[in-house]
Amino acid sequence: MRHIGKDGGKPFGMLWFAVVIFFAVCVLIPLFFVALTPRTEDFLSVLTSERWHTAMIHTALICLSSTLLSVLIGYVYAYAVVRGDIFCKTFFSGIPILHLITPPFVGGLAFILLFGRQGFVTHRLLGLDVSLYGFWGLLLAQVLCFFPIAYLICVQTLRGINPSLEQSARGMGASPLKIFCSVTLPLSFPGILSALLFIAVSVLSDFGNPMIVGGRFRVLAVEIYTQLTGWLNAGTSAVLGLVLIAPSILLFVLQNHMLKANTAKIATIGGKSSPLPRQKASLTVRILLTLFCALITFAIVAQFFAIVAGAFQKLWGVNTAFTLSHVKAMGGYLHELRNSLCFALVGALISTTIASFTAYVTHRTDMPLRRFLDVVAQLPSALPGTLFGLALALAANALRVRASGLLIVIAMTVGFLPFSYRILSSTFAQLKTTLDDGARSLGADRLRVFATILLPLSTGGIFSSFVYDFVRGVGTLSAVIFLVSFNTPLASVRILNLAEQGDWGKSAALALILTCVTFMILGIGRYVETRLRKRIWSE
Repeated sequence: MRHIGKDGGKPFGMLWFAVVIFFAVCVLIPLFFVALTPRTEDFLSVLTSERWHTAMIHTALICLSSTLLSVLIGYVYAYAVVRGDIFCKTFFSGIPILHLITPPFVGGLAFILLFGRQGFVTHRLLGLDVSLYGFWGLLLAQVLCFFPIAYLICVQTLRGINPSLEQSARGMGASPLKIFCSVTLPLSFPGILSALLFIAVSVLSDFGNPMIVGGRFRVLAVEIYTQLTGWLNAGTSAVLGLVLIAPSILLFVLQNHMLKANTAKIATIGGKSSPLPRQKASLTVRILLTLFCALITFAIVAQFFAIVAGAFQKLWGVNTAFTLSHVKAMGGYLHELRNSLCFALVGALISTTIASFTAYVTHRTDMPLRRFLDVVAQLPSALPGTLFGLALALAANALRVRASGLLIVIAMTVGFLPFSYRILSSTFAQLKTTLDDGARSLGADRLRVFATILLPLSTGGIFSSFVYDFVRGVGTLSAVIFLVSFNTPLASVRILNLAEQGDWGKSAALALILTCVTFMILGIGRYVETRLRKRIWSE
């Protein structure tokens, strides 16, 4: 501790110690308890039962298909925005981001309202008495949920490609299709692979969509929950979680490797743009890409329409008369709304704070255990939400911790910390280390450098981290489904319960109010962040 205090000052050393303890207590200890829970017969039951074999096959099938289709749509959409010269480009470029910051449970709920047995499309428009519950419905719901992530990754990749490479190929007589296949697409592979790995882990961890839309198409993330809550079989639940974590960790390792390779690749091919103008796409290509983006946009807007319409109809699919009864009934769910917003707000603040401090320690100091902090800060991205929620519940039960609100905040903080850590590590990497050295040479300790130089210059990354953590926290299901109690109900869990009971009106009304409040808070946050950034740069 003497070395730590000398390196960064005593307050800085105390913060470093607190972060190390946080990761040990809130990440490693719960995993230790979940690993000790199963018995030998639990492992034998899972390995020999046809039911669990089917769930594993279903999980692999939906993970592969959802990931591939999400990345395909995300890349084409990104190419249309960056290189396609589509009409209304600014409008279309904002749609995936708008969808990304919408609470994730909205997609699954909207899907049922649109394509369920009483759905607007299947029943009202087409007159069909069918249901898309199962594989195809889950595939569509997950693709619409996760393609914005692929879009954002691929947008950055396409923008990082030096246009002079494509211009050189054009100068040698290559056709637009040849340029795309031999230059643009190969140079996009690092981003495409990163998107594939990131979305694959997200699909494996997804709980809300399979729970609402999956029907009898059971996947491991849902089986982990049902085994504990329905059958009180903690051993089998833990084994299923450990089975699910194996591919997640493999994807996590590959993802980290690809992130480093992607960075090196971009550094190799990046550079200033060529002064020669980039050749615009043909009118036919522009029209086709615009129609593609319009189709995806229509699907996203239809989800919002379904939520709004469902909140103000007496009985969805049966009685479409306008009513305010569902919205008025929301007064009985103020406790759930308040808990969701407060827990998500606190979790986002803590997660962003810990991530920023950890990123500073690991990448800009020589403090002890930097490698440990770097690994553990990213480890939760390889943990399915249901497994980590189960781990927290088992650890809390063994240690006799009854503070469910605290456990929910911990689950939100840990679950979304890897994203914050990566985005803040990238943000800090853009700041020259000479800023640190100059401040240290003037007598500032590390804590002052961190608080007065790095944080003020990183407001954009900090706000992005907070937005992601807050929005995902508001709508999270998998990590908290084991932790809610009578005193700490959450809006996302209540929406799920109402949907399972067939009370679509109240479910849609609660989702609508939560979505509107989320956007309002984000709007206030964006205003404050903009004013703060202007003030910092003006000084």
